[in-house]
Amino acid sequence: MKIVMLDSYTTNPGDLSWEQFEALGDFVAYDYTPADKTVERAKDADIVITNKTLLPRQVLEQLPKCRYIGLLSTGFNVVDIDYVKEKNIPVCNVPTYSTQAVAQLTFALITEIYNNVALHNEAVHNGEWTACRDFCFWKTPLINLQGKIIGLIGYGKIGSAVAKIADAYEMNILCYVPSKKPQPNFTNFRFVELDELLKSSDIVSLHCPLTPQTEKMVNAEFISKMKKNAILINTSRGASVDEDALADALKNGRIFAAGVDVLSSEPPKADNPLLKCQNCIITPHIAWAGLETRQRLVKIAYENLKSFLDGKIVNNVY
Repeated sequence: MKIVMLDSYTTNPGDLSWEQFEALGDFVAYDYTPADKTVERAKDADIVITNKTLLPRQVLEQLPKCRYIGLLSTGFNVVDIDYVKEKNIPVCNVPTYSTQAVAQLTFALITEIYNNVALHNEAVHNGEWTACRDFCFWKTPLINLQGKIIGLIGYGKIGSAVAKIADAYEMNILCYVPSKKPQPNFTNFRFVELDELLKSSDIVSLHCPLTPQTEKMVNAEFISKMKKNAILINTSRGASVDEDALADALKNGRIFAAGVDVLSSEPPKADNPLLKCQNCIITPHIAWAGLETRQRLVKIAYENLKSFLDGKIVNNVY
């Protein structure tokens, strides 16, 4: 049995092991696979594993031996799902492996905007505290989370993990979901309509999947309903934000700041308007990338494949 992994490097740049996969058959892992090499590398494979390498219909039609597609991700938009359904090829993803890690980065972005830790650390190392006559100083307003209103758009596993942290900070939590969900047991939590959430929230945080309804959901109209001192956080999907509209709002003071871990195109193009916004913190899609998180991802990806080989399909996306 031949197993081909098309783009292994981001998941494992050298600090993890593929030995479990190697024990299952003839295993080959490529760091990266250009589009024009996908068919050549995967045409004889029984098992194809991918992260971001695209598997559209025109590629899949040229992989006659493929009987299983494994994903090193939760998202599955890199695979033509209509085609694999027709051919009854399971596509197994890795759900919920990064829930706590994404919630952690969500608050890392929030607290960096509210406390400017990096700015104050730099000031101290540049001698500003040494030269100060007072025992402390601050270069920007420092904002407390306690009592602030956080608005969550989406309430899956990540949204609920973010709510748990917000509750520990004694924040007020508003949440918008398109369909009704059970009321969670937090002190100050309410499900509300989107307009009320935007009008009331000090922090708006996205935790929704990318769908036709959520694509560019954060547009000029959406932002116009937010408070002027509000911040936007996106650790969900980059394409949920109209980046031109967000950049315009940030530059013109229509909202206070933004913190994003995802962009519409990754890596971003040099002309992405958010790159020039000083009040926008951008991290390079790292919420999922902690060592422990990647270890969990690899373990689940292996278990998905082993289950398939043992005659049981788990985490099939369709």
